[in-house]
Amino acid sequence: MPLSRLLHRLFALCGLVLLAGAGALTAAAAEPLRLVAFGDSLTAGYGLPASQSFPVRLQAALRAKGHDVVIENAGVSGDTTSAGLARLDWSIPEGTDGVILELGANDALRGLDPAIPERSLDAILARLKARGIPVLMAGMRAPPNLGSAYQTRFDGIYERLSRKYDVPLYPFFLDGVAGQTGLNQPDGIHPTSAGVDIIVERMLPAVEAFLATLKTPAPGESKPG
Repeated sequence: MPLSRLLHRLFALCGLVLLAGAGALTAAAAEPLRLVAFGDSLTAGYGLPASQSFPVRLQAALRAKGHDVVIENAGVSGDTTSAGLARLDWSIPEGTDGVILELGANDALRGLDPAIPERSLDAILARLKARGIPVLMAGMRAPPNLGSAYQTRFDGIYERLSRKYDVPLYPFFLDGVAGQTGLNQPDGIHPTSAGVDIIVERMLPAVEAFLATLKTPAPGESKPG
């Protein structure tokens, strides 16, 4: 084979290799951020169509703002923090880029000693940190009928753990919805579809700030956070 034709083939092969490499890089860059919303019935969407649950509505709101994100609904109705801890490992798959942690409401509704949810949430955060998975924690507040002493102990759990593990905290998941008759189902506890939309609207800036810490850095840069 003439040398000129051989060189031509070699250059063509090199070009194909480079194109394949560029395609792989483009595909990697196009991968969406994968979040898991890990919580109880407030996350699961109790009493609502799946399309109106918090993870689905949040994903839609984020995509409308240009964020390429997929949010898995790992909410289980009735879960306490201890039950969440028990299923943590298989509920958060490998490849998860971040977790929105919403647990504690059922502990408070049952009047459990606040030390119990604090220990469980502490263990959840420790385990996720060990796996290198960032967390946005959503706080909860105790019902007022349990008294001010209980409220003080319970409500302080989230800020203490946020400081301990240096994770961002959205102070109250039900902000703007709790106690609002028209935004809750007849049980007075679980949000309606309109209530979920308000939760998403109010929480969106905190979630966007969280997403900014998960962005894949350019070559030679270190990942933020």
